[in-house]
Amino acid sequence: MCTPSRKLLRIAAAMTAVIVQITAIFSPSAAAEASAMPEVNAKSALLMEASTGKILGEYNADEALPPASVTKIMTLLLVMEAIEAGAISLNDMVCASANAASMGGSQIYLKEGEQMSVEDLLKSVVVASANDAAVALAEHICGSEAVFVARMNARAEELGMKNTHFENTNGLDDTVERHLTSARDIALMSRALLAHPQILSYSGIWMDSIRNGEFGLTNTNRLIRFYRGANGLKTGSTSRAGFCISATAERDGMQLIAVIMGSPSRDIRNDAAKTLLDWGFANYGVYTHSPIDLDPIYVRGGVDAYCGIGYAPFSCVLPKGREGQVTVEYICPENVSAPLKEGDHVGEVRFVCDGEQVGSTDILCAESVERIGFWGVLGRIFRAAVLWGT
Repeated sequence: MCTPSRKLLRIAAAMTAVIVQITAIFSPSAAAEASAMPEVNAKSALLMEASTGKILGEYNADEALPPASVTKIMTLLLVMEAIEAGAISLNDMVCASANAASMGGSQIYLKEGEQMSVEDLLKSVVVASANDAAVALAEHICGSEAVFVARMNARAEELGMKNTHFENTNGLDDTVERHLTSARDIALMSRALLAHPQILSYSGIWMDSIRNGEFGLTNTNRLIRFYRGANGLKTGSTSRAGFCISATAERDGMQLIAVIMGSPSRDIRNDAAKTLLDWGFANYGVYTHSPIDLDPIYVRGGVDAYCGIGYAPFSCVLPKGREGQVTVEYICPENVSAPLKEGDHVGEVRFVCDGEQVGSTDILCAESVERIGFWGVLGRIFRAAVLWGT
């Protein structure tokens, strides 16, 4: 029997240590952990991937702070939901009230009794952050701003926004006492608003006009013009809130939401948002799987012998470069027993990357199948006998 010398053992041990270090340096998981979210000059910050809602990085994200005009994301969400529900339309004409016309700050200078379409008011809120337009839309939908604000708070609760309380539709904070939200909550309502893709046709506008071209609008979000992939969403600033933004951008099929609250200036806020977006795009990617057609599953004791099955699309965020390393595993029995209801769970699709499960989605029944009764069984036997006899 031949045994290695101590010298050879020491060399082998040294080589093993080097290999372990190299593997640690270049493995995807280590690379992902090494790149922490960069620091930015803000009271709070958060970066979210929109399709999954995954938080990629955060700082002081749950502190309730004044949001200034970023408030209008919730106002816009309720407007978009009212449009899609058919409660209002883009062509509706809205008559400005004295209350709406009295708003200060960013505005389109509505006159009491002036009529303007929902679409032009919507555009004015998104692009120019018009406070008067936000109030006019709220009154058109709910009859009063107070009722609309109550709906804003109810919707915030539905979205799980735990550190939010709204007192108005536009974020003016010189007379309010507790008009607050957090970076995490802003990301949640931003994601909900992005679920209405039509909003991007307005938030991506750099310059436009209303009143038959007589009044110009310029986007308060300079990233729309100067940051590649930027498509929204809302800026805000007051002396109490500082400079805030929910900045959205899309590259290579990945939509990010960068929330910055309480920056000391507009340029610092914009640079902070760009820093977070750059970091997100450099370090992460989205893996997306579209469902394939699955063979129907055999149903024991059912009035139908087979049941259609299927599953929902799946996506997840992975460290950059790992999106192409995902394998798909289908876990499903050869047969199931009746009765079955549409939506019943019969299996699972698992998504695995480097031996680690990164997500899953259920395989569900596409239809209901009742259990076959005595007479049904007898009928099958009779039909089989007739067919056999022919």
